[in-house]
Amino acid sequence: MEVTKAAAVLRADGLHRFFHAGDDEAVALRDVSLEVAAGELVAVVGPSGSGKSTLLSVLAGLDEPDAGWVSIAGQRLSRRPEAERARLRARHVGLLFQSANLIEHLTVEQNVVVAQRFVGRAGRAPVGELLEELGLSSRRSSRPSELSGGEGARAGLAVALANRPEVLLADEPTGEVDSATESRVLDLLRRRGDRGTAVIVVTHSDAVAAACDRRVHMADGRLVA
Repeated sequence: MEVTKAAAVLRADGLHRFFHAGDDEAVALRDVSLEVAAGELVAVVGPSGSGKSTLLSVLAGLDEPDAGWVSIAGQRLSRRPEAERARLRARHVGLLFQSANLIEHLTVEQNVVVAQRFVGRAGRAPVGELLEELGLSSRRSSRPSELSGGEGARAGLAVALANRPEVLLADEPTGEVDSATESRVLDLLRRRGDRGTAVIVVTHSDAVAAACDRRVHMADGRLVA
């Protein structure tokens, strides 16, 4: 069942982020504001060093902005103690990285279960159903080193979706896979969007950006037209 794509589930307002090395100051984010609706797929594009990955880290609450704020599902994420940010992140945000978010010595199924340990049972996706949807039922007992590139990408997505997040943040999720796997991952992300998940993807791939509902461009730490 598709959902109406209207209500903003992620809001960022006036984000600034500075990094210091000795007397030098680098500006990673400059007054960045962004809203993403439930069910919307947004591609964040721009050259390397433009601030894309920093933006994703701030949106996830992994990094605190020096100014501005982020809210997820109506709850302020910024300016909270790390323990509170971690709790909100576990419940409301799925994270997917190019190198995958998998613990090497655990099986695919165990990786998903570990991701679910910080939320109540009501927030968890049934592991068997999730792995079946992602075509990983036969690989549930495999470790990451035993997976193909495409399987590893889908296993990382399973971990990101373990707690039915309202927001999925993905950093170059198809950067190391072939075009067929990229297409399959995009299809899975689209299906999640159709169920109401807001998806924000940092990418250099034209195919990924074209498949999204909207793309925003970053340059020198700013969102530009």
